[in-house]
Parts: sequence; C-alpha cells; structure tokens
Amino acid sequence: MALIGAVLLVVAVVAWVLMPVTKGQHASLERDRDELTDAEARRRVALLALRDVEYDYHTGKLDENDYRALRSELSAEALAALQALEDESTGARRAVDAELEAEIAAVRAGLEAGTTCASCGHVNPQGSRFCASCGGALAAREVSPSS
Repeated sequence: MALIGAVLLVVAVVAWVLMPVTKGQHASLERDRDELTDAEARRRVALLALRDVEYDYHTGKLDENDYRALRSELSAEALAALQALEDESTGARRAVDAELEAEIAAVRAGLEAGTTCASCGHVNPQGSRFCASCGGALAAREVSPSS
C-alpha cells in the first residue's frame, strides 16, 4: 500500500514539473518591457529613498543636519542614476541608428545591382535571377561597357 502511495506521489511530482513543457510555456531569453535595467532600478531606489528622507524629516524623525546630509547624498545618487539611464538610452538609440543605416545601405546596393525585388522589396544576394521571398523574376541589369 505504501508502495502505491509512493508511486502516485512520484507521478504527481513528475506531472507537476513537466506541466509547463506540456502546455508549451517557456521563459523568454530577452528582456521584457516591464523588467528594469540596472540604471532604472538604481534611479527608482534613489528616488524612493529621497521620498522617505523627506517624509522622515517632515514627521520629525530626522533633525535638519541629518536631513541635509542624507538629501545631498541621495540627490547625488539619483543624478548619477539618471545620467546612467540617459547614457544607456543614447547607446541604444545609436545601435538602432547604425542598424537602420546598414539596412538602408543594403537596400541601396541592391537597387544599384538590380537584386532588389520590384514586387516585394526583398534584397536578394548578388547574382540572383529570382526573388528569394516572392519568387518573382528580378529585372536583369544590363552592364554597359564604359568608353
């Protein structure tokens, strides 16, 4: 009887562990929009600490000297976190800009070489006669000899 109970317990545990797999659930490897970056978390912590210091001062828990020292220190931390957040967003913008410029250059090169599909706009590899995306025939560019 105990053996049957143990087997049922093992089966239940295995079913519980495998339940996310059987339902097709998976953990994303990319950062979600609601997750904080390190700079965002530092900014939030510094601003919350500033709020708490203000509250403690106005309720009489801190004297003025301690309040000024803490406010100065926490303000510097908050400003540093804001600067880090701005630097982070500037770096992300530059990366997106560089990626966009590379894509524009690829499209321009495809247009010059005649490998960009007129139907769907897909940039095909050099020497292609048909579009890899829609299958349409690519316009053959005539190479004129320069005189």
